[in-house]
Amino acid sequence: MNHEEHSTKLRKLGLIPTIQRVAVLKFLENNRVHPTADEVYRGVKDSFPSLSKATVYNVLDALKRAGAIRELTIARQAARYDIMTSPHPHFMCRVCGRVYDIDLPHAVHEGDVVDGHQVESVQTYIYGVCARCREKGAKNSARKDQETKASGRDDA
Repeated sequence: MNHEEHSTKLRKLGLIPTIQRVAVLKFLENNRVHPTADEVYRGVKDSFPSLSKATVYNVLDALKRAGAIRELTIARQAARYDIMTSPHPHFMCRVCGRVYDIDLPHAVHEGDVVDGHQVESVQTYIYGVCARCREKGAKNSARKDQETKASGRDDA
């Protein structure tokens, strides 16, 4: 999206398209990592050196209230922001801290009826160890095993 398209989107949401709002919206659309407010601030401050953290927090709050973004409370440390506002599951790796969208084999959606229960809202947060960290852990474990065997020690 270009600047004018972002401005039009903000106007349709009932927001005045300030340069700060356009910059934050553009950053979120180009960064699918579900950033925190501080990460958004660091991502846009180079283009807008006079931008304050308070302004970023205010812009995120306005975008959230207008329905342009979704606030994720997957981590206790800080809220994260997602440009995709439709319900979808998120995964958080307890090792590296990455947060990202994940597909589930059986999704539940707003409006579904599950065992007689009417679903009105869905927020799925999955916590664990991501494939990348599991692979690193397996490699590190194998290397330690080789080092132990090479030194002649067996701590087991």
